[in-house]
Amino acid sequence: MTEEYTASKPIYLQIADRIIREIVRKELALGDKLPSVREMAVQSGVNPNTIQRTYSELERMDIVETRRGQGTFVTEKEEVLTELNEKVQREVIESFIRSMKELGLTKNQMIQGVEKYLDRRGEE
Repeated sequence: MTEEYTASKPIYLQIADRIIREIVRKELALGDKLPSVREMAVQSGVNPNTIQRTYSELERMDIVETRRGQGTFVTEKEEVLTELNEKVQREVIESFIRSMKELGLTKNQMIQGVEKYLDRRGEE
């Protein structure tokens, strides 16, 4: 299952973003074991060094921890997950607002547009 990557961002960060989204969506739970570096490299269609860099970056961010001889695991710190959820949500909102401002929409137009969209979907 190889993925397509964009040239605008380093591949290791794109893979880290994917893992972060999986954690936020709770596809990966606190304490879950990540695939080995080699296994993840095969799944992602990249060099193992790229995955090692991804895991190192996630560890630097306190999102995962490496246990010698056991592998790499999602952190078990609930507060890290809470901060991660808030960060991802903030980034999505900022991107949305930036795009809407580029279209010349006002705050009220944005709010009305979101409400209209959600009403059509039957969501609150």
